[in-house]
Amino acid sequence: MITADNIRSGLAQGDFFLEYLPTVSLITGKCTGAEALIRWRTPQGVLPPLEFIPFTENTPLSGLITYWVIDTLAMELGDWLRANPDAHISINVPPEILGRGGMEYVASKSGLLDLASQLILEITERGVPDLMGVEAINDIWGLGVRVALDDLTLDGGANLAILARCHFHIAKLDCSLVSQITDESPFPDWLQDISAMQNTSSRLTLIAEGIETEVQLNALKQANIHEVQGYIFSKSLPAQAFIDFHRDFFYPL
Repeated sequence: MITADNIRSGLAQGDFFLEYLPTVSLITGKCTGAEALIRWRTPQGVLPPLEFIPFTENTPLSGLITYWVIDTLAMELGDWLRANPDAHISINVPPEILGRGGMEYVASKSGLLDLASQLILEITERGVPDLMGVEAINDIWGLGVRVALDDLTLDGGANLAILARCHFHIAKLDCSLVSQITDESPFPDWLQDISAMQNTSSRLTLIAEGIETEVQLNALKQANIHEVQGYIFSKSLPAQAFIDFHRDFFYPL
C-alpha cells in the first residue's frame, strides 16, 4: 500500500531515480531534449509516476518530490545542458506549488536557474484555474523558463480557452489522441483541430506523445506537429544513455 510515510522513506533511502524520455524534432530529425520522469524502485518492482504521484497531490510531498527532481536533474544533466545550449529538459510540476516561491529557490540553489531558457515546466490542465498558478505561469516568462500545457485532449474546446488565458509556449498532445491514428484511420477528425489551435496561437510549439508507428509519425508530420515522443524512437533512458542517444540520434524525414 502506498502512503505518504513510505514515499518519504523511499526518498530518504534513495529509492527514487530519474529517466529521460527523448523528444525528436519532425523538422530536423534530431533529438532536441527530453522529459525527466521520476521512478520509484520498490520490492514489488519499479513504479511509474502515475502509480504514486496522485498520493502526493495537494500535500507537502508534491513540493518535496519536485524539489528532489530539480536537484537530481541539476546533478545528472546540468553540465550536459551547459555544453548543449540548444537542448532542453522538461519536468512535470504540480500546479499547487506554482507561485509559492520554493521552486524558484531550489532551481537557483541547484544552478538550474542559470539554464532557465533550456527548462520546460509541464503543467496539466486541471491545475490551471488556480489564480496563483495562472499568475505564476504568466510571470515565468520573465525568468526565461518555457511552460507547456501537458496532456492536451482537445476535448470540448476547454483546452483552447486555457491556451488563450495563459501564456503557454508549448502544447503537448495526449497519447490518447495519437492512439486514434491507425492503419484503418490514418487521419482522425482531431487532426483538423490542430489548424484551429495553430491559428489561436502561432507561437505555440506542438509536441505529440506516445508515438509508436510510422503511420502515426507520418500523420503528425503532415499536420505540422513540431516534435514527438514515443517508443518508435526510444523508451525513457538513464542519464548517460540519454546523453549518448542525443549525441548519436538522427531520423531521416
